[in-house]
Amino acid sequence: MDKTLGSSNSKFGTLPVFLTAISTILGAVMFLRFGFAVGSVGFTGTVLIILIGHMVTFSTAMALAEIATNQKVEGGGEYFIISRSFGVNIGAAIGITLYLSQAISVAFYIIAFAEAFEAIKPWVATEFGYELYDNRLFSVPALILLIWLMVSKGANLGMKALYVVVTILAISLVLFFMGATSYSETFDSSLIFKNVSTDKGFFYVFAIIFPAFTGMTAGVGLSGDLRDPKKSIPIGTLSATISGMIIYVFIAYKLASSASPGDLVNDQLIMSQIALWGPIIPIGLAAATISSALGSFMVAPRTLQAIGGDKVFPNRFVNFWVAKGTKVNNEPRNATILTSVIALIFVLMGDVNAVAEIISMFFMVTYGSLCLISFMQHFAADPSYRPSFKSKWYISLFGAIMCIYLMFKINTVYAMAAILVMVLLYFYITFKGDNKKGMAKIFQGVMYQFSRKMQVFLQKSEKETAEEYWRPAVICLSKESFDRYSALEIMKWISHRYGFGTYIHFVQGYLSKESKAVAENKLMKLIRIASSSKSNVFLETIISPSNTGAIAQAIQQPAISGQPNNTILFEFKKGEREWLGAIIENYSLLKVAEYDLCILASSDKGFGYKKYIHIWIRREDYENANLMILLSYIILGHPDWKKGEIKIFATFHEEHLKREQEYLTELTTSGRLPISANNINVLPIEAGIKRKDLINQYSADADLTLIGFHGSMMKSEKAIELFEGYDNIGNILFVNTLTSKFIK
Repeated sequence: MDKTLGSSNSKFGTLPVFLTAISTILGAVMFLRFGFAVGSVGFTGTVLIILIGHMVTFSTAMALAEIATNQKVEGGGEYFIISRSFGVNIGAAIGITLYLSQAISVAFYIIAFAEAFEAIKPWVATEFGYELYDNRLFSVPALILLIWLMVSKGANLGMKALYVVVTILAISLVLFFMGATSYSETFDSSLIFKNVSTDKGFFYVFAIIFPAFTGMTAGVGLSGDLRDPKKSIPIGTLSATISGMIIYVFIAYKLASSASPGDLVNDQLIMSQIALWGPIIPIGLAAATISSALGSFMVAPRTLQAIGGDKVFPNRFVNFWVAKGTKVNNEPRNATILTSVIALIFVLMGDVNAVAEIISMFFMVTYGSLCLISFMQHFAADPSYRPSFKSKWYISLFGAIMCIYLMFKINTVYAMAAILVMVLLYFYITFKGDNKKGMAKIFQGVMYQFSRKMQVFLQKSEKETAEEYWRPAVICLSKESFDRYSALEIMKWISHRYGFGTYIHFVQGYLSKESKAVAENKLMKLIRIASSSKSNVFLETIISPSNTGAIAQAIQQPAISGQPNNTILFEFKKGEREWLGAIIENYSLLKVAEYDLCILASSDKGFGYKKYIHIWIRREDYENANLMILLSYIILGHPDWKKGEIKIFATFHEEHLKREQEYLTELTTSGRLPISANNINVLPIEAGIKRKDLINQYSADADLTLIGFHGSMMKSEKAIELFEGYDNIGNILFVNTLTSKFIK
């Protein structure tokens, strides 16, 4: 696209940007409808409309100036900026609607141009006896002349014509301010700040007047024809915006002090009654509308040319045809022809009042997009984003919010229609096009910066150390992530809502280019697996030559949630001792880190039907009981376990059964064990029967079994046998806590 749209003879400076923008700002609405606004809502209400309107336009001008000083703005102006910031998919969806707005605006201004001939209709009727009813007698020839001018001569002659019409526009304004009326001689200035009530409503008047302020970006469409866009666009755009706002305030005062509210509302050419020489106002109206039409006619084809250069349209020939320019200076002749056809269709319709509001909607979306880009770039802190002119993030955010608010205040139906059209265009372009990238890059930058600020804030804030606020922040270290998914599944359940999880795949070996590539490939594979299962687990890899080194690295990993990690999960397959032995050998490291320890013993049964969770407790496990119960409830919170239920078993030797039952009842009634005693099944351990035998018997159909163990058992030479002998049951989660958890 850069080669296609880069003009070899770019020679325009700052003045064309300013003139294109100011001539569009001081256009048809100023001459035809501004008196209506002053007559309807008074000087104060009109100034309020000007201020509210410029809250949007000034914010957009600031954002546009910022973005334009960061990158070389190629042909297409606003479209180029939006598409290169949001991505071609979103940019094209906005760009197509922007182009249609610009093309239809040509027709709108030509129809307004025909209104300038209202002044000569009585003269024609008197002198020639012919009544002129249809303004298309003036609008169609004017458009044909304009089309011929743009197709044959291009923007160069168009710019020369622009100088002429802007001069006429300036003269008409000067004569308007120099004029006086009998009303102005008797006007009471104390009434200037009194509103005039209107049945139409404030935002109805605002909707009619707002298009008068929307020309500040018109000059950006000439970006491909500028010598120095980074200088010309900010200066030209901002100066036109500020100048237009000031001029409109003075026009409002002049109108309010020179004519009665009734005359202002009923006479759309009231300015000719006030001006020093009345005919200059229709002439100025003609000049303003022609200049606005010229501006739109120069901008719209360049927007379409840029869209074609990005190969947005599904047909290759269409893209080539609209992107093709002339050999000498790359004038978008084909795009100009298509724009002419669209403009002619709407001019022949004769009335685009119904279309005018939706045009404003599309421009609002464009302005909101520009403000949003500036706002997001501020927080993304992309090193490549270094504009020489900088707006403020709150100005850009305010502009984006105002655009959305005003869209719905002006016309809710049109606002919804504009948004719906662009959403449909986005999905169509995404589905048909080859470019699948959206606004991921800029959005990722925002999220990175937001995440960093939140992490720093949480680190500085006071940690909640009270036991009742405990929640699991689990690290899982696994060597066999792709052989068994049990550990990844249980991490998914814990991290679904209440807990936080970091899953680390352990790649054994020395750090090298090859091992790093292997680790990255495995990480991408894990991300795909987690994405397909809708997991909230954060995934990472570790490369280490030893088990001890990997465990030491894992327990020092920073928490992704801001809450310190407090639990570590290991997984081994029943019957295999190598990895289990490494966990037992490094238990002292986990104790130093003050981590609760969970060891998942995976079986071929897996997690079965995800129906039953069994928890086994004994006197030595009361400190583990709360953690096991809490983990069970957290797991049941996942949709996979929506039909699940918990069963709790307590085992005691027969001779101590009565005493232990009383103690268990005391624990449950005091709240130290957060369940009812009725929900605990007490099983006596009879002589000659081991506890493991009871577990194998009663939990044979359990989908997950939780068993507590004491840390002192890990120091025994037979510690590995603690996790063996459960051959009849499915997956087992062995739990050891350093401190008892209090659950309300």
